[in-house]
Amino acid sequence: MELFFQLEVVYLIIGLFILLVTAFVTTRDFIPRVAFKRAMISVSMFLATMIGLHYNMTTNRMANVHEMFNEGKTIICENKMRRTISRSVLLSKDLQWRIEGDEFVNDDYERNFHTSRCIEYDETKFEDK
Repeated sequence: MELFFQLEVVYLIIGLFILLVTAFVTTRDFIPRVAFKRAMISVSMFLATMIGLHYNMTTNRMANVHEMFNEGKTIICENKMRRTISRSVLLSKDLQWRIEGDEFVNDDYERNFHTSRCIEYDETKFEDK
């Protein structure tokens, strides 16, 4: 459950804001009384479904990244600290990276990378043509 909140806290806050806006709009005098109940149920179900799907997709990608890294493949991770054109970082066991929990760690690098921000690096997609 801790992983769920760690990955989805932003979306939960956005969902709460959407529910508050829905509640505000559906309690106006010109809106039928039944609209509040219907809207809150519908919007809640939609948000729960979308957040659940996002969590499922993210955890599946994280598991795939773990597996690919352990097979010796190169992983590419988003680097939000450096706001330059080359914001991504390539990680592999050959470059002395290791996995600790859900993070890639390297003693020679200033920060760790969470596996949720990484994908497999496919060299063929990045070749010069």
